[in-house]
Amino acid sequence: MALLLRAFLPLLLLHFCLLNWSVWAKVELTMHESVEVYLGDSAQIPCQYSFTDANNEPSFVFIQWFVRVVGQNSRIRIFYGDNRQQIVDNNTNYSGRINVTSDQRGSQLTIQDVRLSDEREFFCQVNGLAAGNAEGKTHLRVFAPPEAPVIEGILTGVSVTNEMPSRVASCEARNGFPKPNITWYRNSMPLTPTPGYVNVLTLVTREHSGFYSVQSTLEYKVLKEDKDAQFSCEVSFFVVGAIRTVESSSVNITVHYPTTMVELWKESPQGLVKEGDTVELRCQGSVSPDPADPGWGLRPEATLTRLMGWTHSHELDVNLESRGDVLILTPVSRKDSGIYQCRPLDNDGYTEVKGEVQLTVHYLDPAVVVPKDSEVMLKGEDLTATCNALSSLKTSTVWYKDGKQVGNGNTLHLRDATYETSGEYVCEVTVPSLPALHTTPAAPFTSSSKNWHEVFSRVNEHMILSVVSVKVTSDVSALCNASNDMGTEVKAFSIKAIPRLTSTARFSPAEGSGVIIVVIILCLLLLAFLGSVLYFLAQEGEDPLWTLGETGDVSTISSQSFTN
Repeated sequence: MALLLRAFLPLLLLHFCLLNWSVWAKVELTMHESVEVYLGDSAQIPCQYSFTDANNEPSFVFIQWFVRVVGQNSRIRIFYGDNRQQIVDNNTNYSGRINVTSDQRGSQLTIQDVRLSDEREFFCQVNGLAAGNAEGKTHLRVFAPPEAPVIEGILTGVSVTNEMPSRVASCEARNGFPKPNITWYRNSMPLTPTPGYVNVLTLVTREHSGFYSVQSTLEYKVLKEDKDAQFSCEVSFFVVGAIRTVESSSVNITVHYPTTMVELWKESPQGLVKEGDTVELRCQGSVSPDPADPGWGLRPEATLTRLMGWTHSHELDVNLESRGDVLILTPVSRKDSGIYQCRPLDNDGYTEVKGEVQLTVHYLDPAVVVPKDSEVMLKGEDLTATCNALSSLKTSTVWYKDGKQVGNGNTLHLRDATYETSGEYVCEVTVPSLPALHTTPAAPFTSSSKNWHEVFSRVNEHMILSVVSVKVTSDVSALCNASNDMGTEVKAFSIKAIPRLTSTARFSPAEGSGVIIVVIILCLLLLAFLGSVLYFLAQEGEDPLWTLGETGDVSTISSQSFTN
């Protein structure tokens, strides 16, 4: 026993001295509260220390690194070393993945290829023997951003008549670390859980790989205004030194609500409608159509009806065939004008709401001209012609003669007729507001002036002689009517117009006039001779004699009639 005391006495004295020195010596150790790193990167955990007794720096410093066991209060060592050697403990999860560098001021633990399981506490223990000892810890945080969120809306639709919030959409964010969070938005405004209006159900799953997957379901009390609302979800997650967010795409849900309004409009043609057009009327209700849900929306068999006649207060509805919500009328006429209605159907028949549209089919009847055919005018006379066409719109009338415009308006005034007044007159009636409507009469009217005049006449008790001059512009026929107590006789003269030829021969007007005068004198002498013969024949009841002579472009026609 005494031998043992003598053997351990130096050690006891040394321990007593170390305890006394430790009272006066102290180690100051500094470590970060946490270190953040992305999955797969390398993490550096520093451990800085210093001794309070600067004059008694220890020559021997012993450093150890520990890691806490997940889910336990115990810990295991993964490294130890001093000034002479650095040793990584075997058979741990960090064997071959860590490296420790040390100097007189501290030690740094480096972890390569960081895993999710590395998120835990790491301890640094420093022992300077008589100079003192200390221990600190750092929590290593590992981050792995999740996949982009995936949102799905309810395809069957939601009714506004549901008393409690209905499921409208679901959102999922997969494979994130640590656990991500999901927030719901309506038209970019966050939705806060509210009893009776907004419920959010969240399911968090820890995968075998260690990642977290989060599923969130939105239950919402829909209103009619939500038919155009856009719902989206946003996932938020931690990263090194910050928080990031990723928003999903937006979804629109089908909202079922009773029909409150029906709209009916003319889809084509654009603008005014005229007879002969093809008209399409489209009907749309303020409701989300769902053929599988009876009683909601515009059913496929919804009909379009037209209220017959010009009034709609007492006329009966007449069903018209349509293609779903489109009614096609082709070709339309003025009788198709009127009020058209469409009403949605449910199992109980027609609802009270309906859409109405006034359809007006414009028209333009054929033009009517007075005088209708031809009109003979004496030189110097006046003539008034009218052209009218019945139309549903304001019209404009233009007159043309031989292709050239000669007047505007429904009335055409021809004054002081001359030979140039003769010709073919056509009126055209158009609708300025609907240029496709225009009409012309079936046949134009011709205005012809009197192109002859009497140049000589002589009357006695036995004979009447009349000579007329006719202006020849084309082939014409002249009729002379002679009558007495013995009867009536009509003689027709055909006058052929011969184009005037230009010759190089020259003659004076006096010479030409002399030739004409000689011909006239000879004719008169001949007529005087024939007069006596005609007188004799008249006594015997013979017919009068007709003669025709030509003088250039003016033909003279003479007739002689003998009386008893």
